[in-house]
Amino acid sequence: MSETNFLLDALKEFEQKVVQAAKDNLTKQNTSGELSKSIKGDVKQMPNSIRVFFEMNEYGFYQDEGVKGANPSALPKGSKNYGKQKAPNSRYRFGSGKGQKGGLTKSLDKWIVRKGVFNSQIRDKKGKFKSRKGLNFAIARSIFEKGIKPTMFFTKPFEKAYNQLPQELIDKYGLDMENLLLSIIDENFKQYYG
Repeated sequence: MSETNFLLDALKEFEQKVVQAAKDNLTKQNTSGELSKSIKGDVKQMPNSIRVFFEMNEYGFYQDEGVKGANPSALPKGSKNYGKQKAPNSRYRFGSGKGQKGGLTKSLDKWIVRKGVFNSQIRDKKGKFKSRKGLNFAIARSIFEKGIKPTMFFTKPFEKAYNQLPQELIDKYGLDMENLLLSIIDENFKQYYG
């Protein structure tokens, strides 16, 4: 087997393991399936190199790494998440001005209906039924302030598959896991933000 074929085979196996394990992780999390369907990988041989590509819907990167909240101390003082940052180490952050205004509330509405979070038993302190719109706003505000906890549904399979690559491949081609993962994420965001 030629060296190029060895490299291609090893990277294709790596790509397939990552994609399958990430999809399996999402299935365990009982999601809608849209993110899972969007996860794709590819190994491309270029004139002077071989590249591994992964792509998924943009929000998958936020689900994987989590998102820092804008200000967890802005939550009501009695709430269980008051002052607690869900993703303190994430590079993503609510309130940075980069996201779509109102995007979180819109995406939550579908989730609330699908999960059955909203039912006629939800009442305010005065006993009045709350509207779904009000519930959307309250949940969105909470998420915006405290952030989104990382799921690592993609990162963990990536790291595990990387650690299973032949050591001679890593040494010979200078593959660095963190830089490889960051370059894949950056490449994906170029699709969304040009």
